[in-house]
Amino acid sequence: MSKRFAGPEIERLIQLLAKVPGLGPRSARRAALHLIKKKEQLLGPLTVAMGDALDKVRICSTCGNVDTTDPCTICTDPRRDDTTIIVVEDVSDLWALERTGAMNARYHVLGGTLSPLDGVGPDDLNIRSLVDRVAKGGVSELILAVNATVEGQTTAHYITDQLDGLGVKVTRLAHGVPVGGELDYLDEGTLSAALKARTAF
Repeated sequence: MSKRFAGPEIERLIQLLAKVPGLGPRSARRAALHLIKKKEQLLGPLTVAMGDALDKVRICSTCGNVDTTDPCTICTDPRRDDTTIIVVEDVSDLWALERTGAMNARYHVLGGTLSPLDGVGPDDLNIRSLVDRVAKGGVSELILAVNATVEGQTTAHYITDQLDGLGVKVTRLAHGVPVGGELDYLDEGTLSAALKARTAF
């Protein structure tokens, strides 16, 4: 049995922080201690910000993004290209693509991938609402920006089948050598994908 080194309130803070992805028990203890040391500058404002997030954050009913408005800021932005939808697994993927500034399209968050072994089927994901969005018309291209995993590719194939006959062009992200990557450090799967997806120079 481990010794208690702090009061129950601090222990609870550490336990909750340890549930945040990327923070284990040791990192959670360090984070909690830092927050407590900086009570006025960090802990107080963080408490307010978390309360605001709890009260105001919504899931966008159109695309599945998180925001303080529904529909979200991206869905209501009139400068976005309505003809292109980028399909992602999670909100973190949407945010990663937005940081690049490479496209000014609309998005659709699936909420995961198909995984029969984990009990995740089509009804557990936002696939039906995606098909409905495309079926309404106006979408000419759907970019499947799912991870290059077995589950991601299975999900991509399922979506493609569901969109059959709706007259939308379905594309996917290129796979292969990353910018700045050295061939010697890449795995065989990445190299194979890069060779198959080679382009004219």
